[in-house]
Amino acid sequence: MNTQKKHWKDKLHEIIYEADTKAGKLFDVILLYTIIASILLVMLESVESIDAKYHNVLDVLEWIITILFTIEYIARVVTVKKPFKYICSFYGVIDLLSTIPKYISLAFGGIQALVALRALRLLRVFRILKLVRYLGASNALLKALKASRVKISVFLFAVIIISIILGTIMYLVEGNQSGFTSIPTSVYWCIVTLTTVGYGDISPITPLGQFIASLVMVLGYGIIAVPTGIVTAEYAAQTKNEKQTPQSNISLNSKCCLNCLAENHKDNADFCYNCGKKLHR
Repeated sequence: MNTQKKHWKDKLHEIIYEADTKAGKLFDVILLYTIIASILLVMLESVESIDAKYHNVLDVLEWIITILFTIEYIARVVTVKKPFKYICSFYGVIDLLSTIPKYISLAFGGIQALVALRALRLLRVFRILKLVRYLGASNALLKALKASRVKISVFLFAVIIISIILGTIMYLVEGNQSGFTSIPTSVYWCIVTLTTVGYGDISPITPLGQFIASLVMVLGYGIIAVPTGIVTAEYAAQTKNEKQTPQSNISLNSKCCLNCLAENHKDNADFCYNCGKKLHR
């Protein structure tokens, strides 16, 4: 009995967590299409004319999808040896958050729109389409951003100081008649202008104010280029110093450890690199 139970859990784990078998690929593809269908339902439900005409149909379909996701979530929990690890993982949290809003909507209406979080579950497409090989460039960019965080933080702090100074000057120059009713409002105008967004809800009318605004606009173009240059320089340094990972060392399978849920194992791996437990073959 224990052997059969173990075999049943192992088989279900292989289907749910891995995509190297036909059953696993089929499960993930169906899951992705179901997620897309659920997101479309939420979008259609937000259109008043469609919701007024097909509300009951949309509600029934959404309940069907919610129940399916609930069954899937429970299956993911019971097929791993450390359920709490999955529950607290990134995908575990997303799976839960994308399932419970429909139930909560029974008591608090309108919250079911949060099921749009299911879009994040589409990240599982990386496992199905074997896109791991293309993640090297994104990892290098992430490292460049981390390496640039101090320089960018100092730069942003300087921009905030400039915005406060220029916003205060504009408050003194323009005053209430131009819409600069307070220093925070003037700082808001400065940030909007400095970033070249330009909502147009507040604008200077005095010659001096327009001259200062022109300087802020020109300054904005230079400010936008600075963080881009910092990240580009760090990215170039990362690319130059980092050796390219050999193609043979890149994991192209979707093996997931039954014990610790570790992924990205080598194609010929028999045991988990993280906990040492035997992997599915």
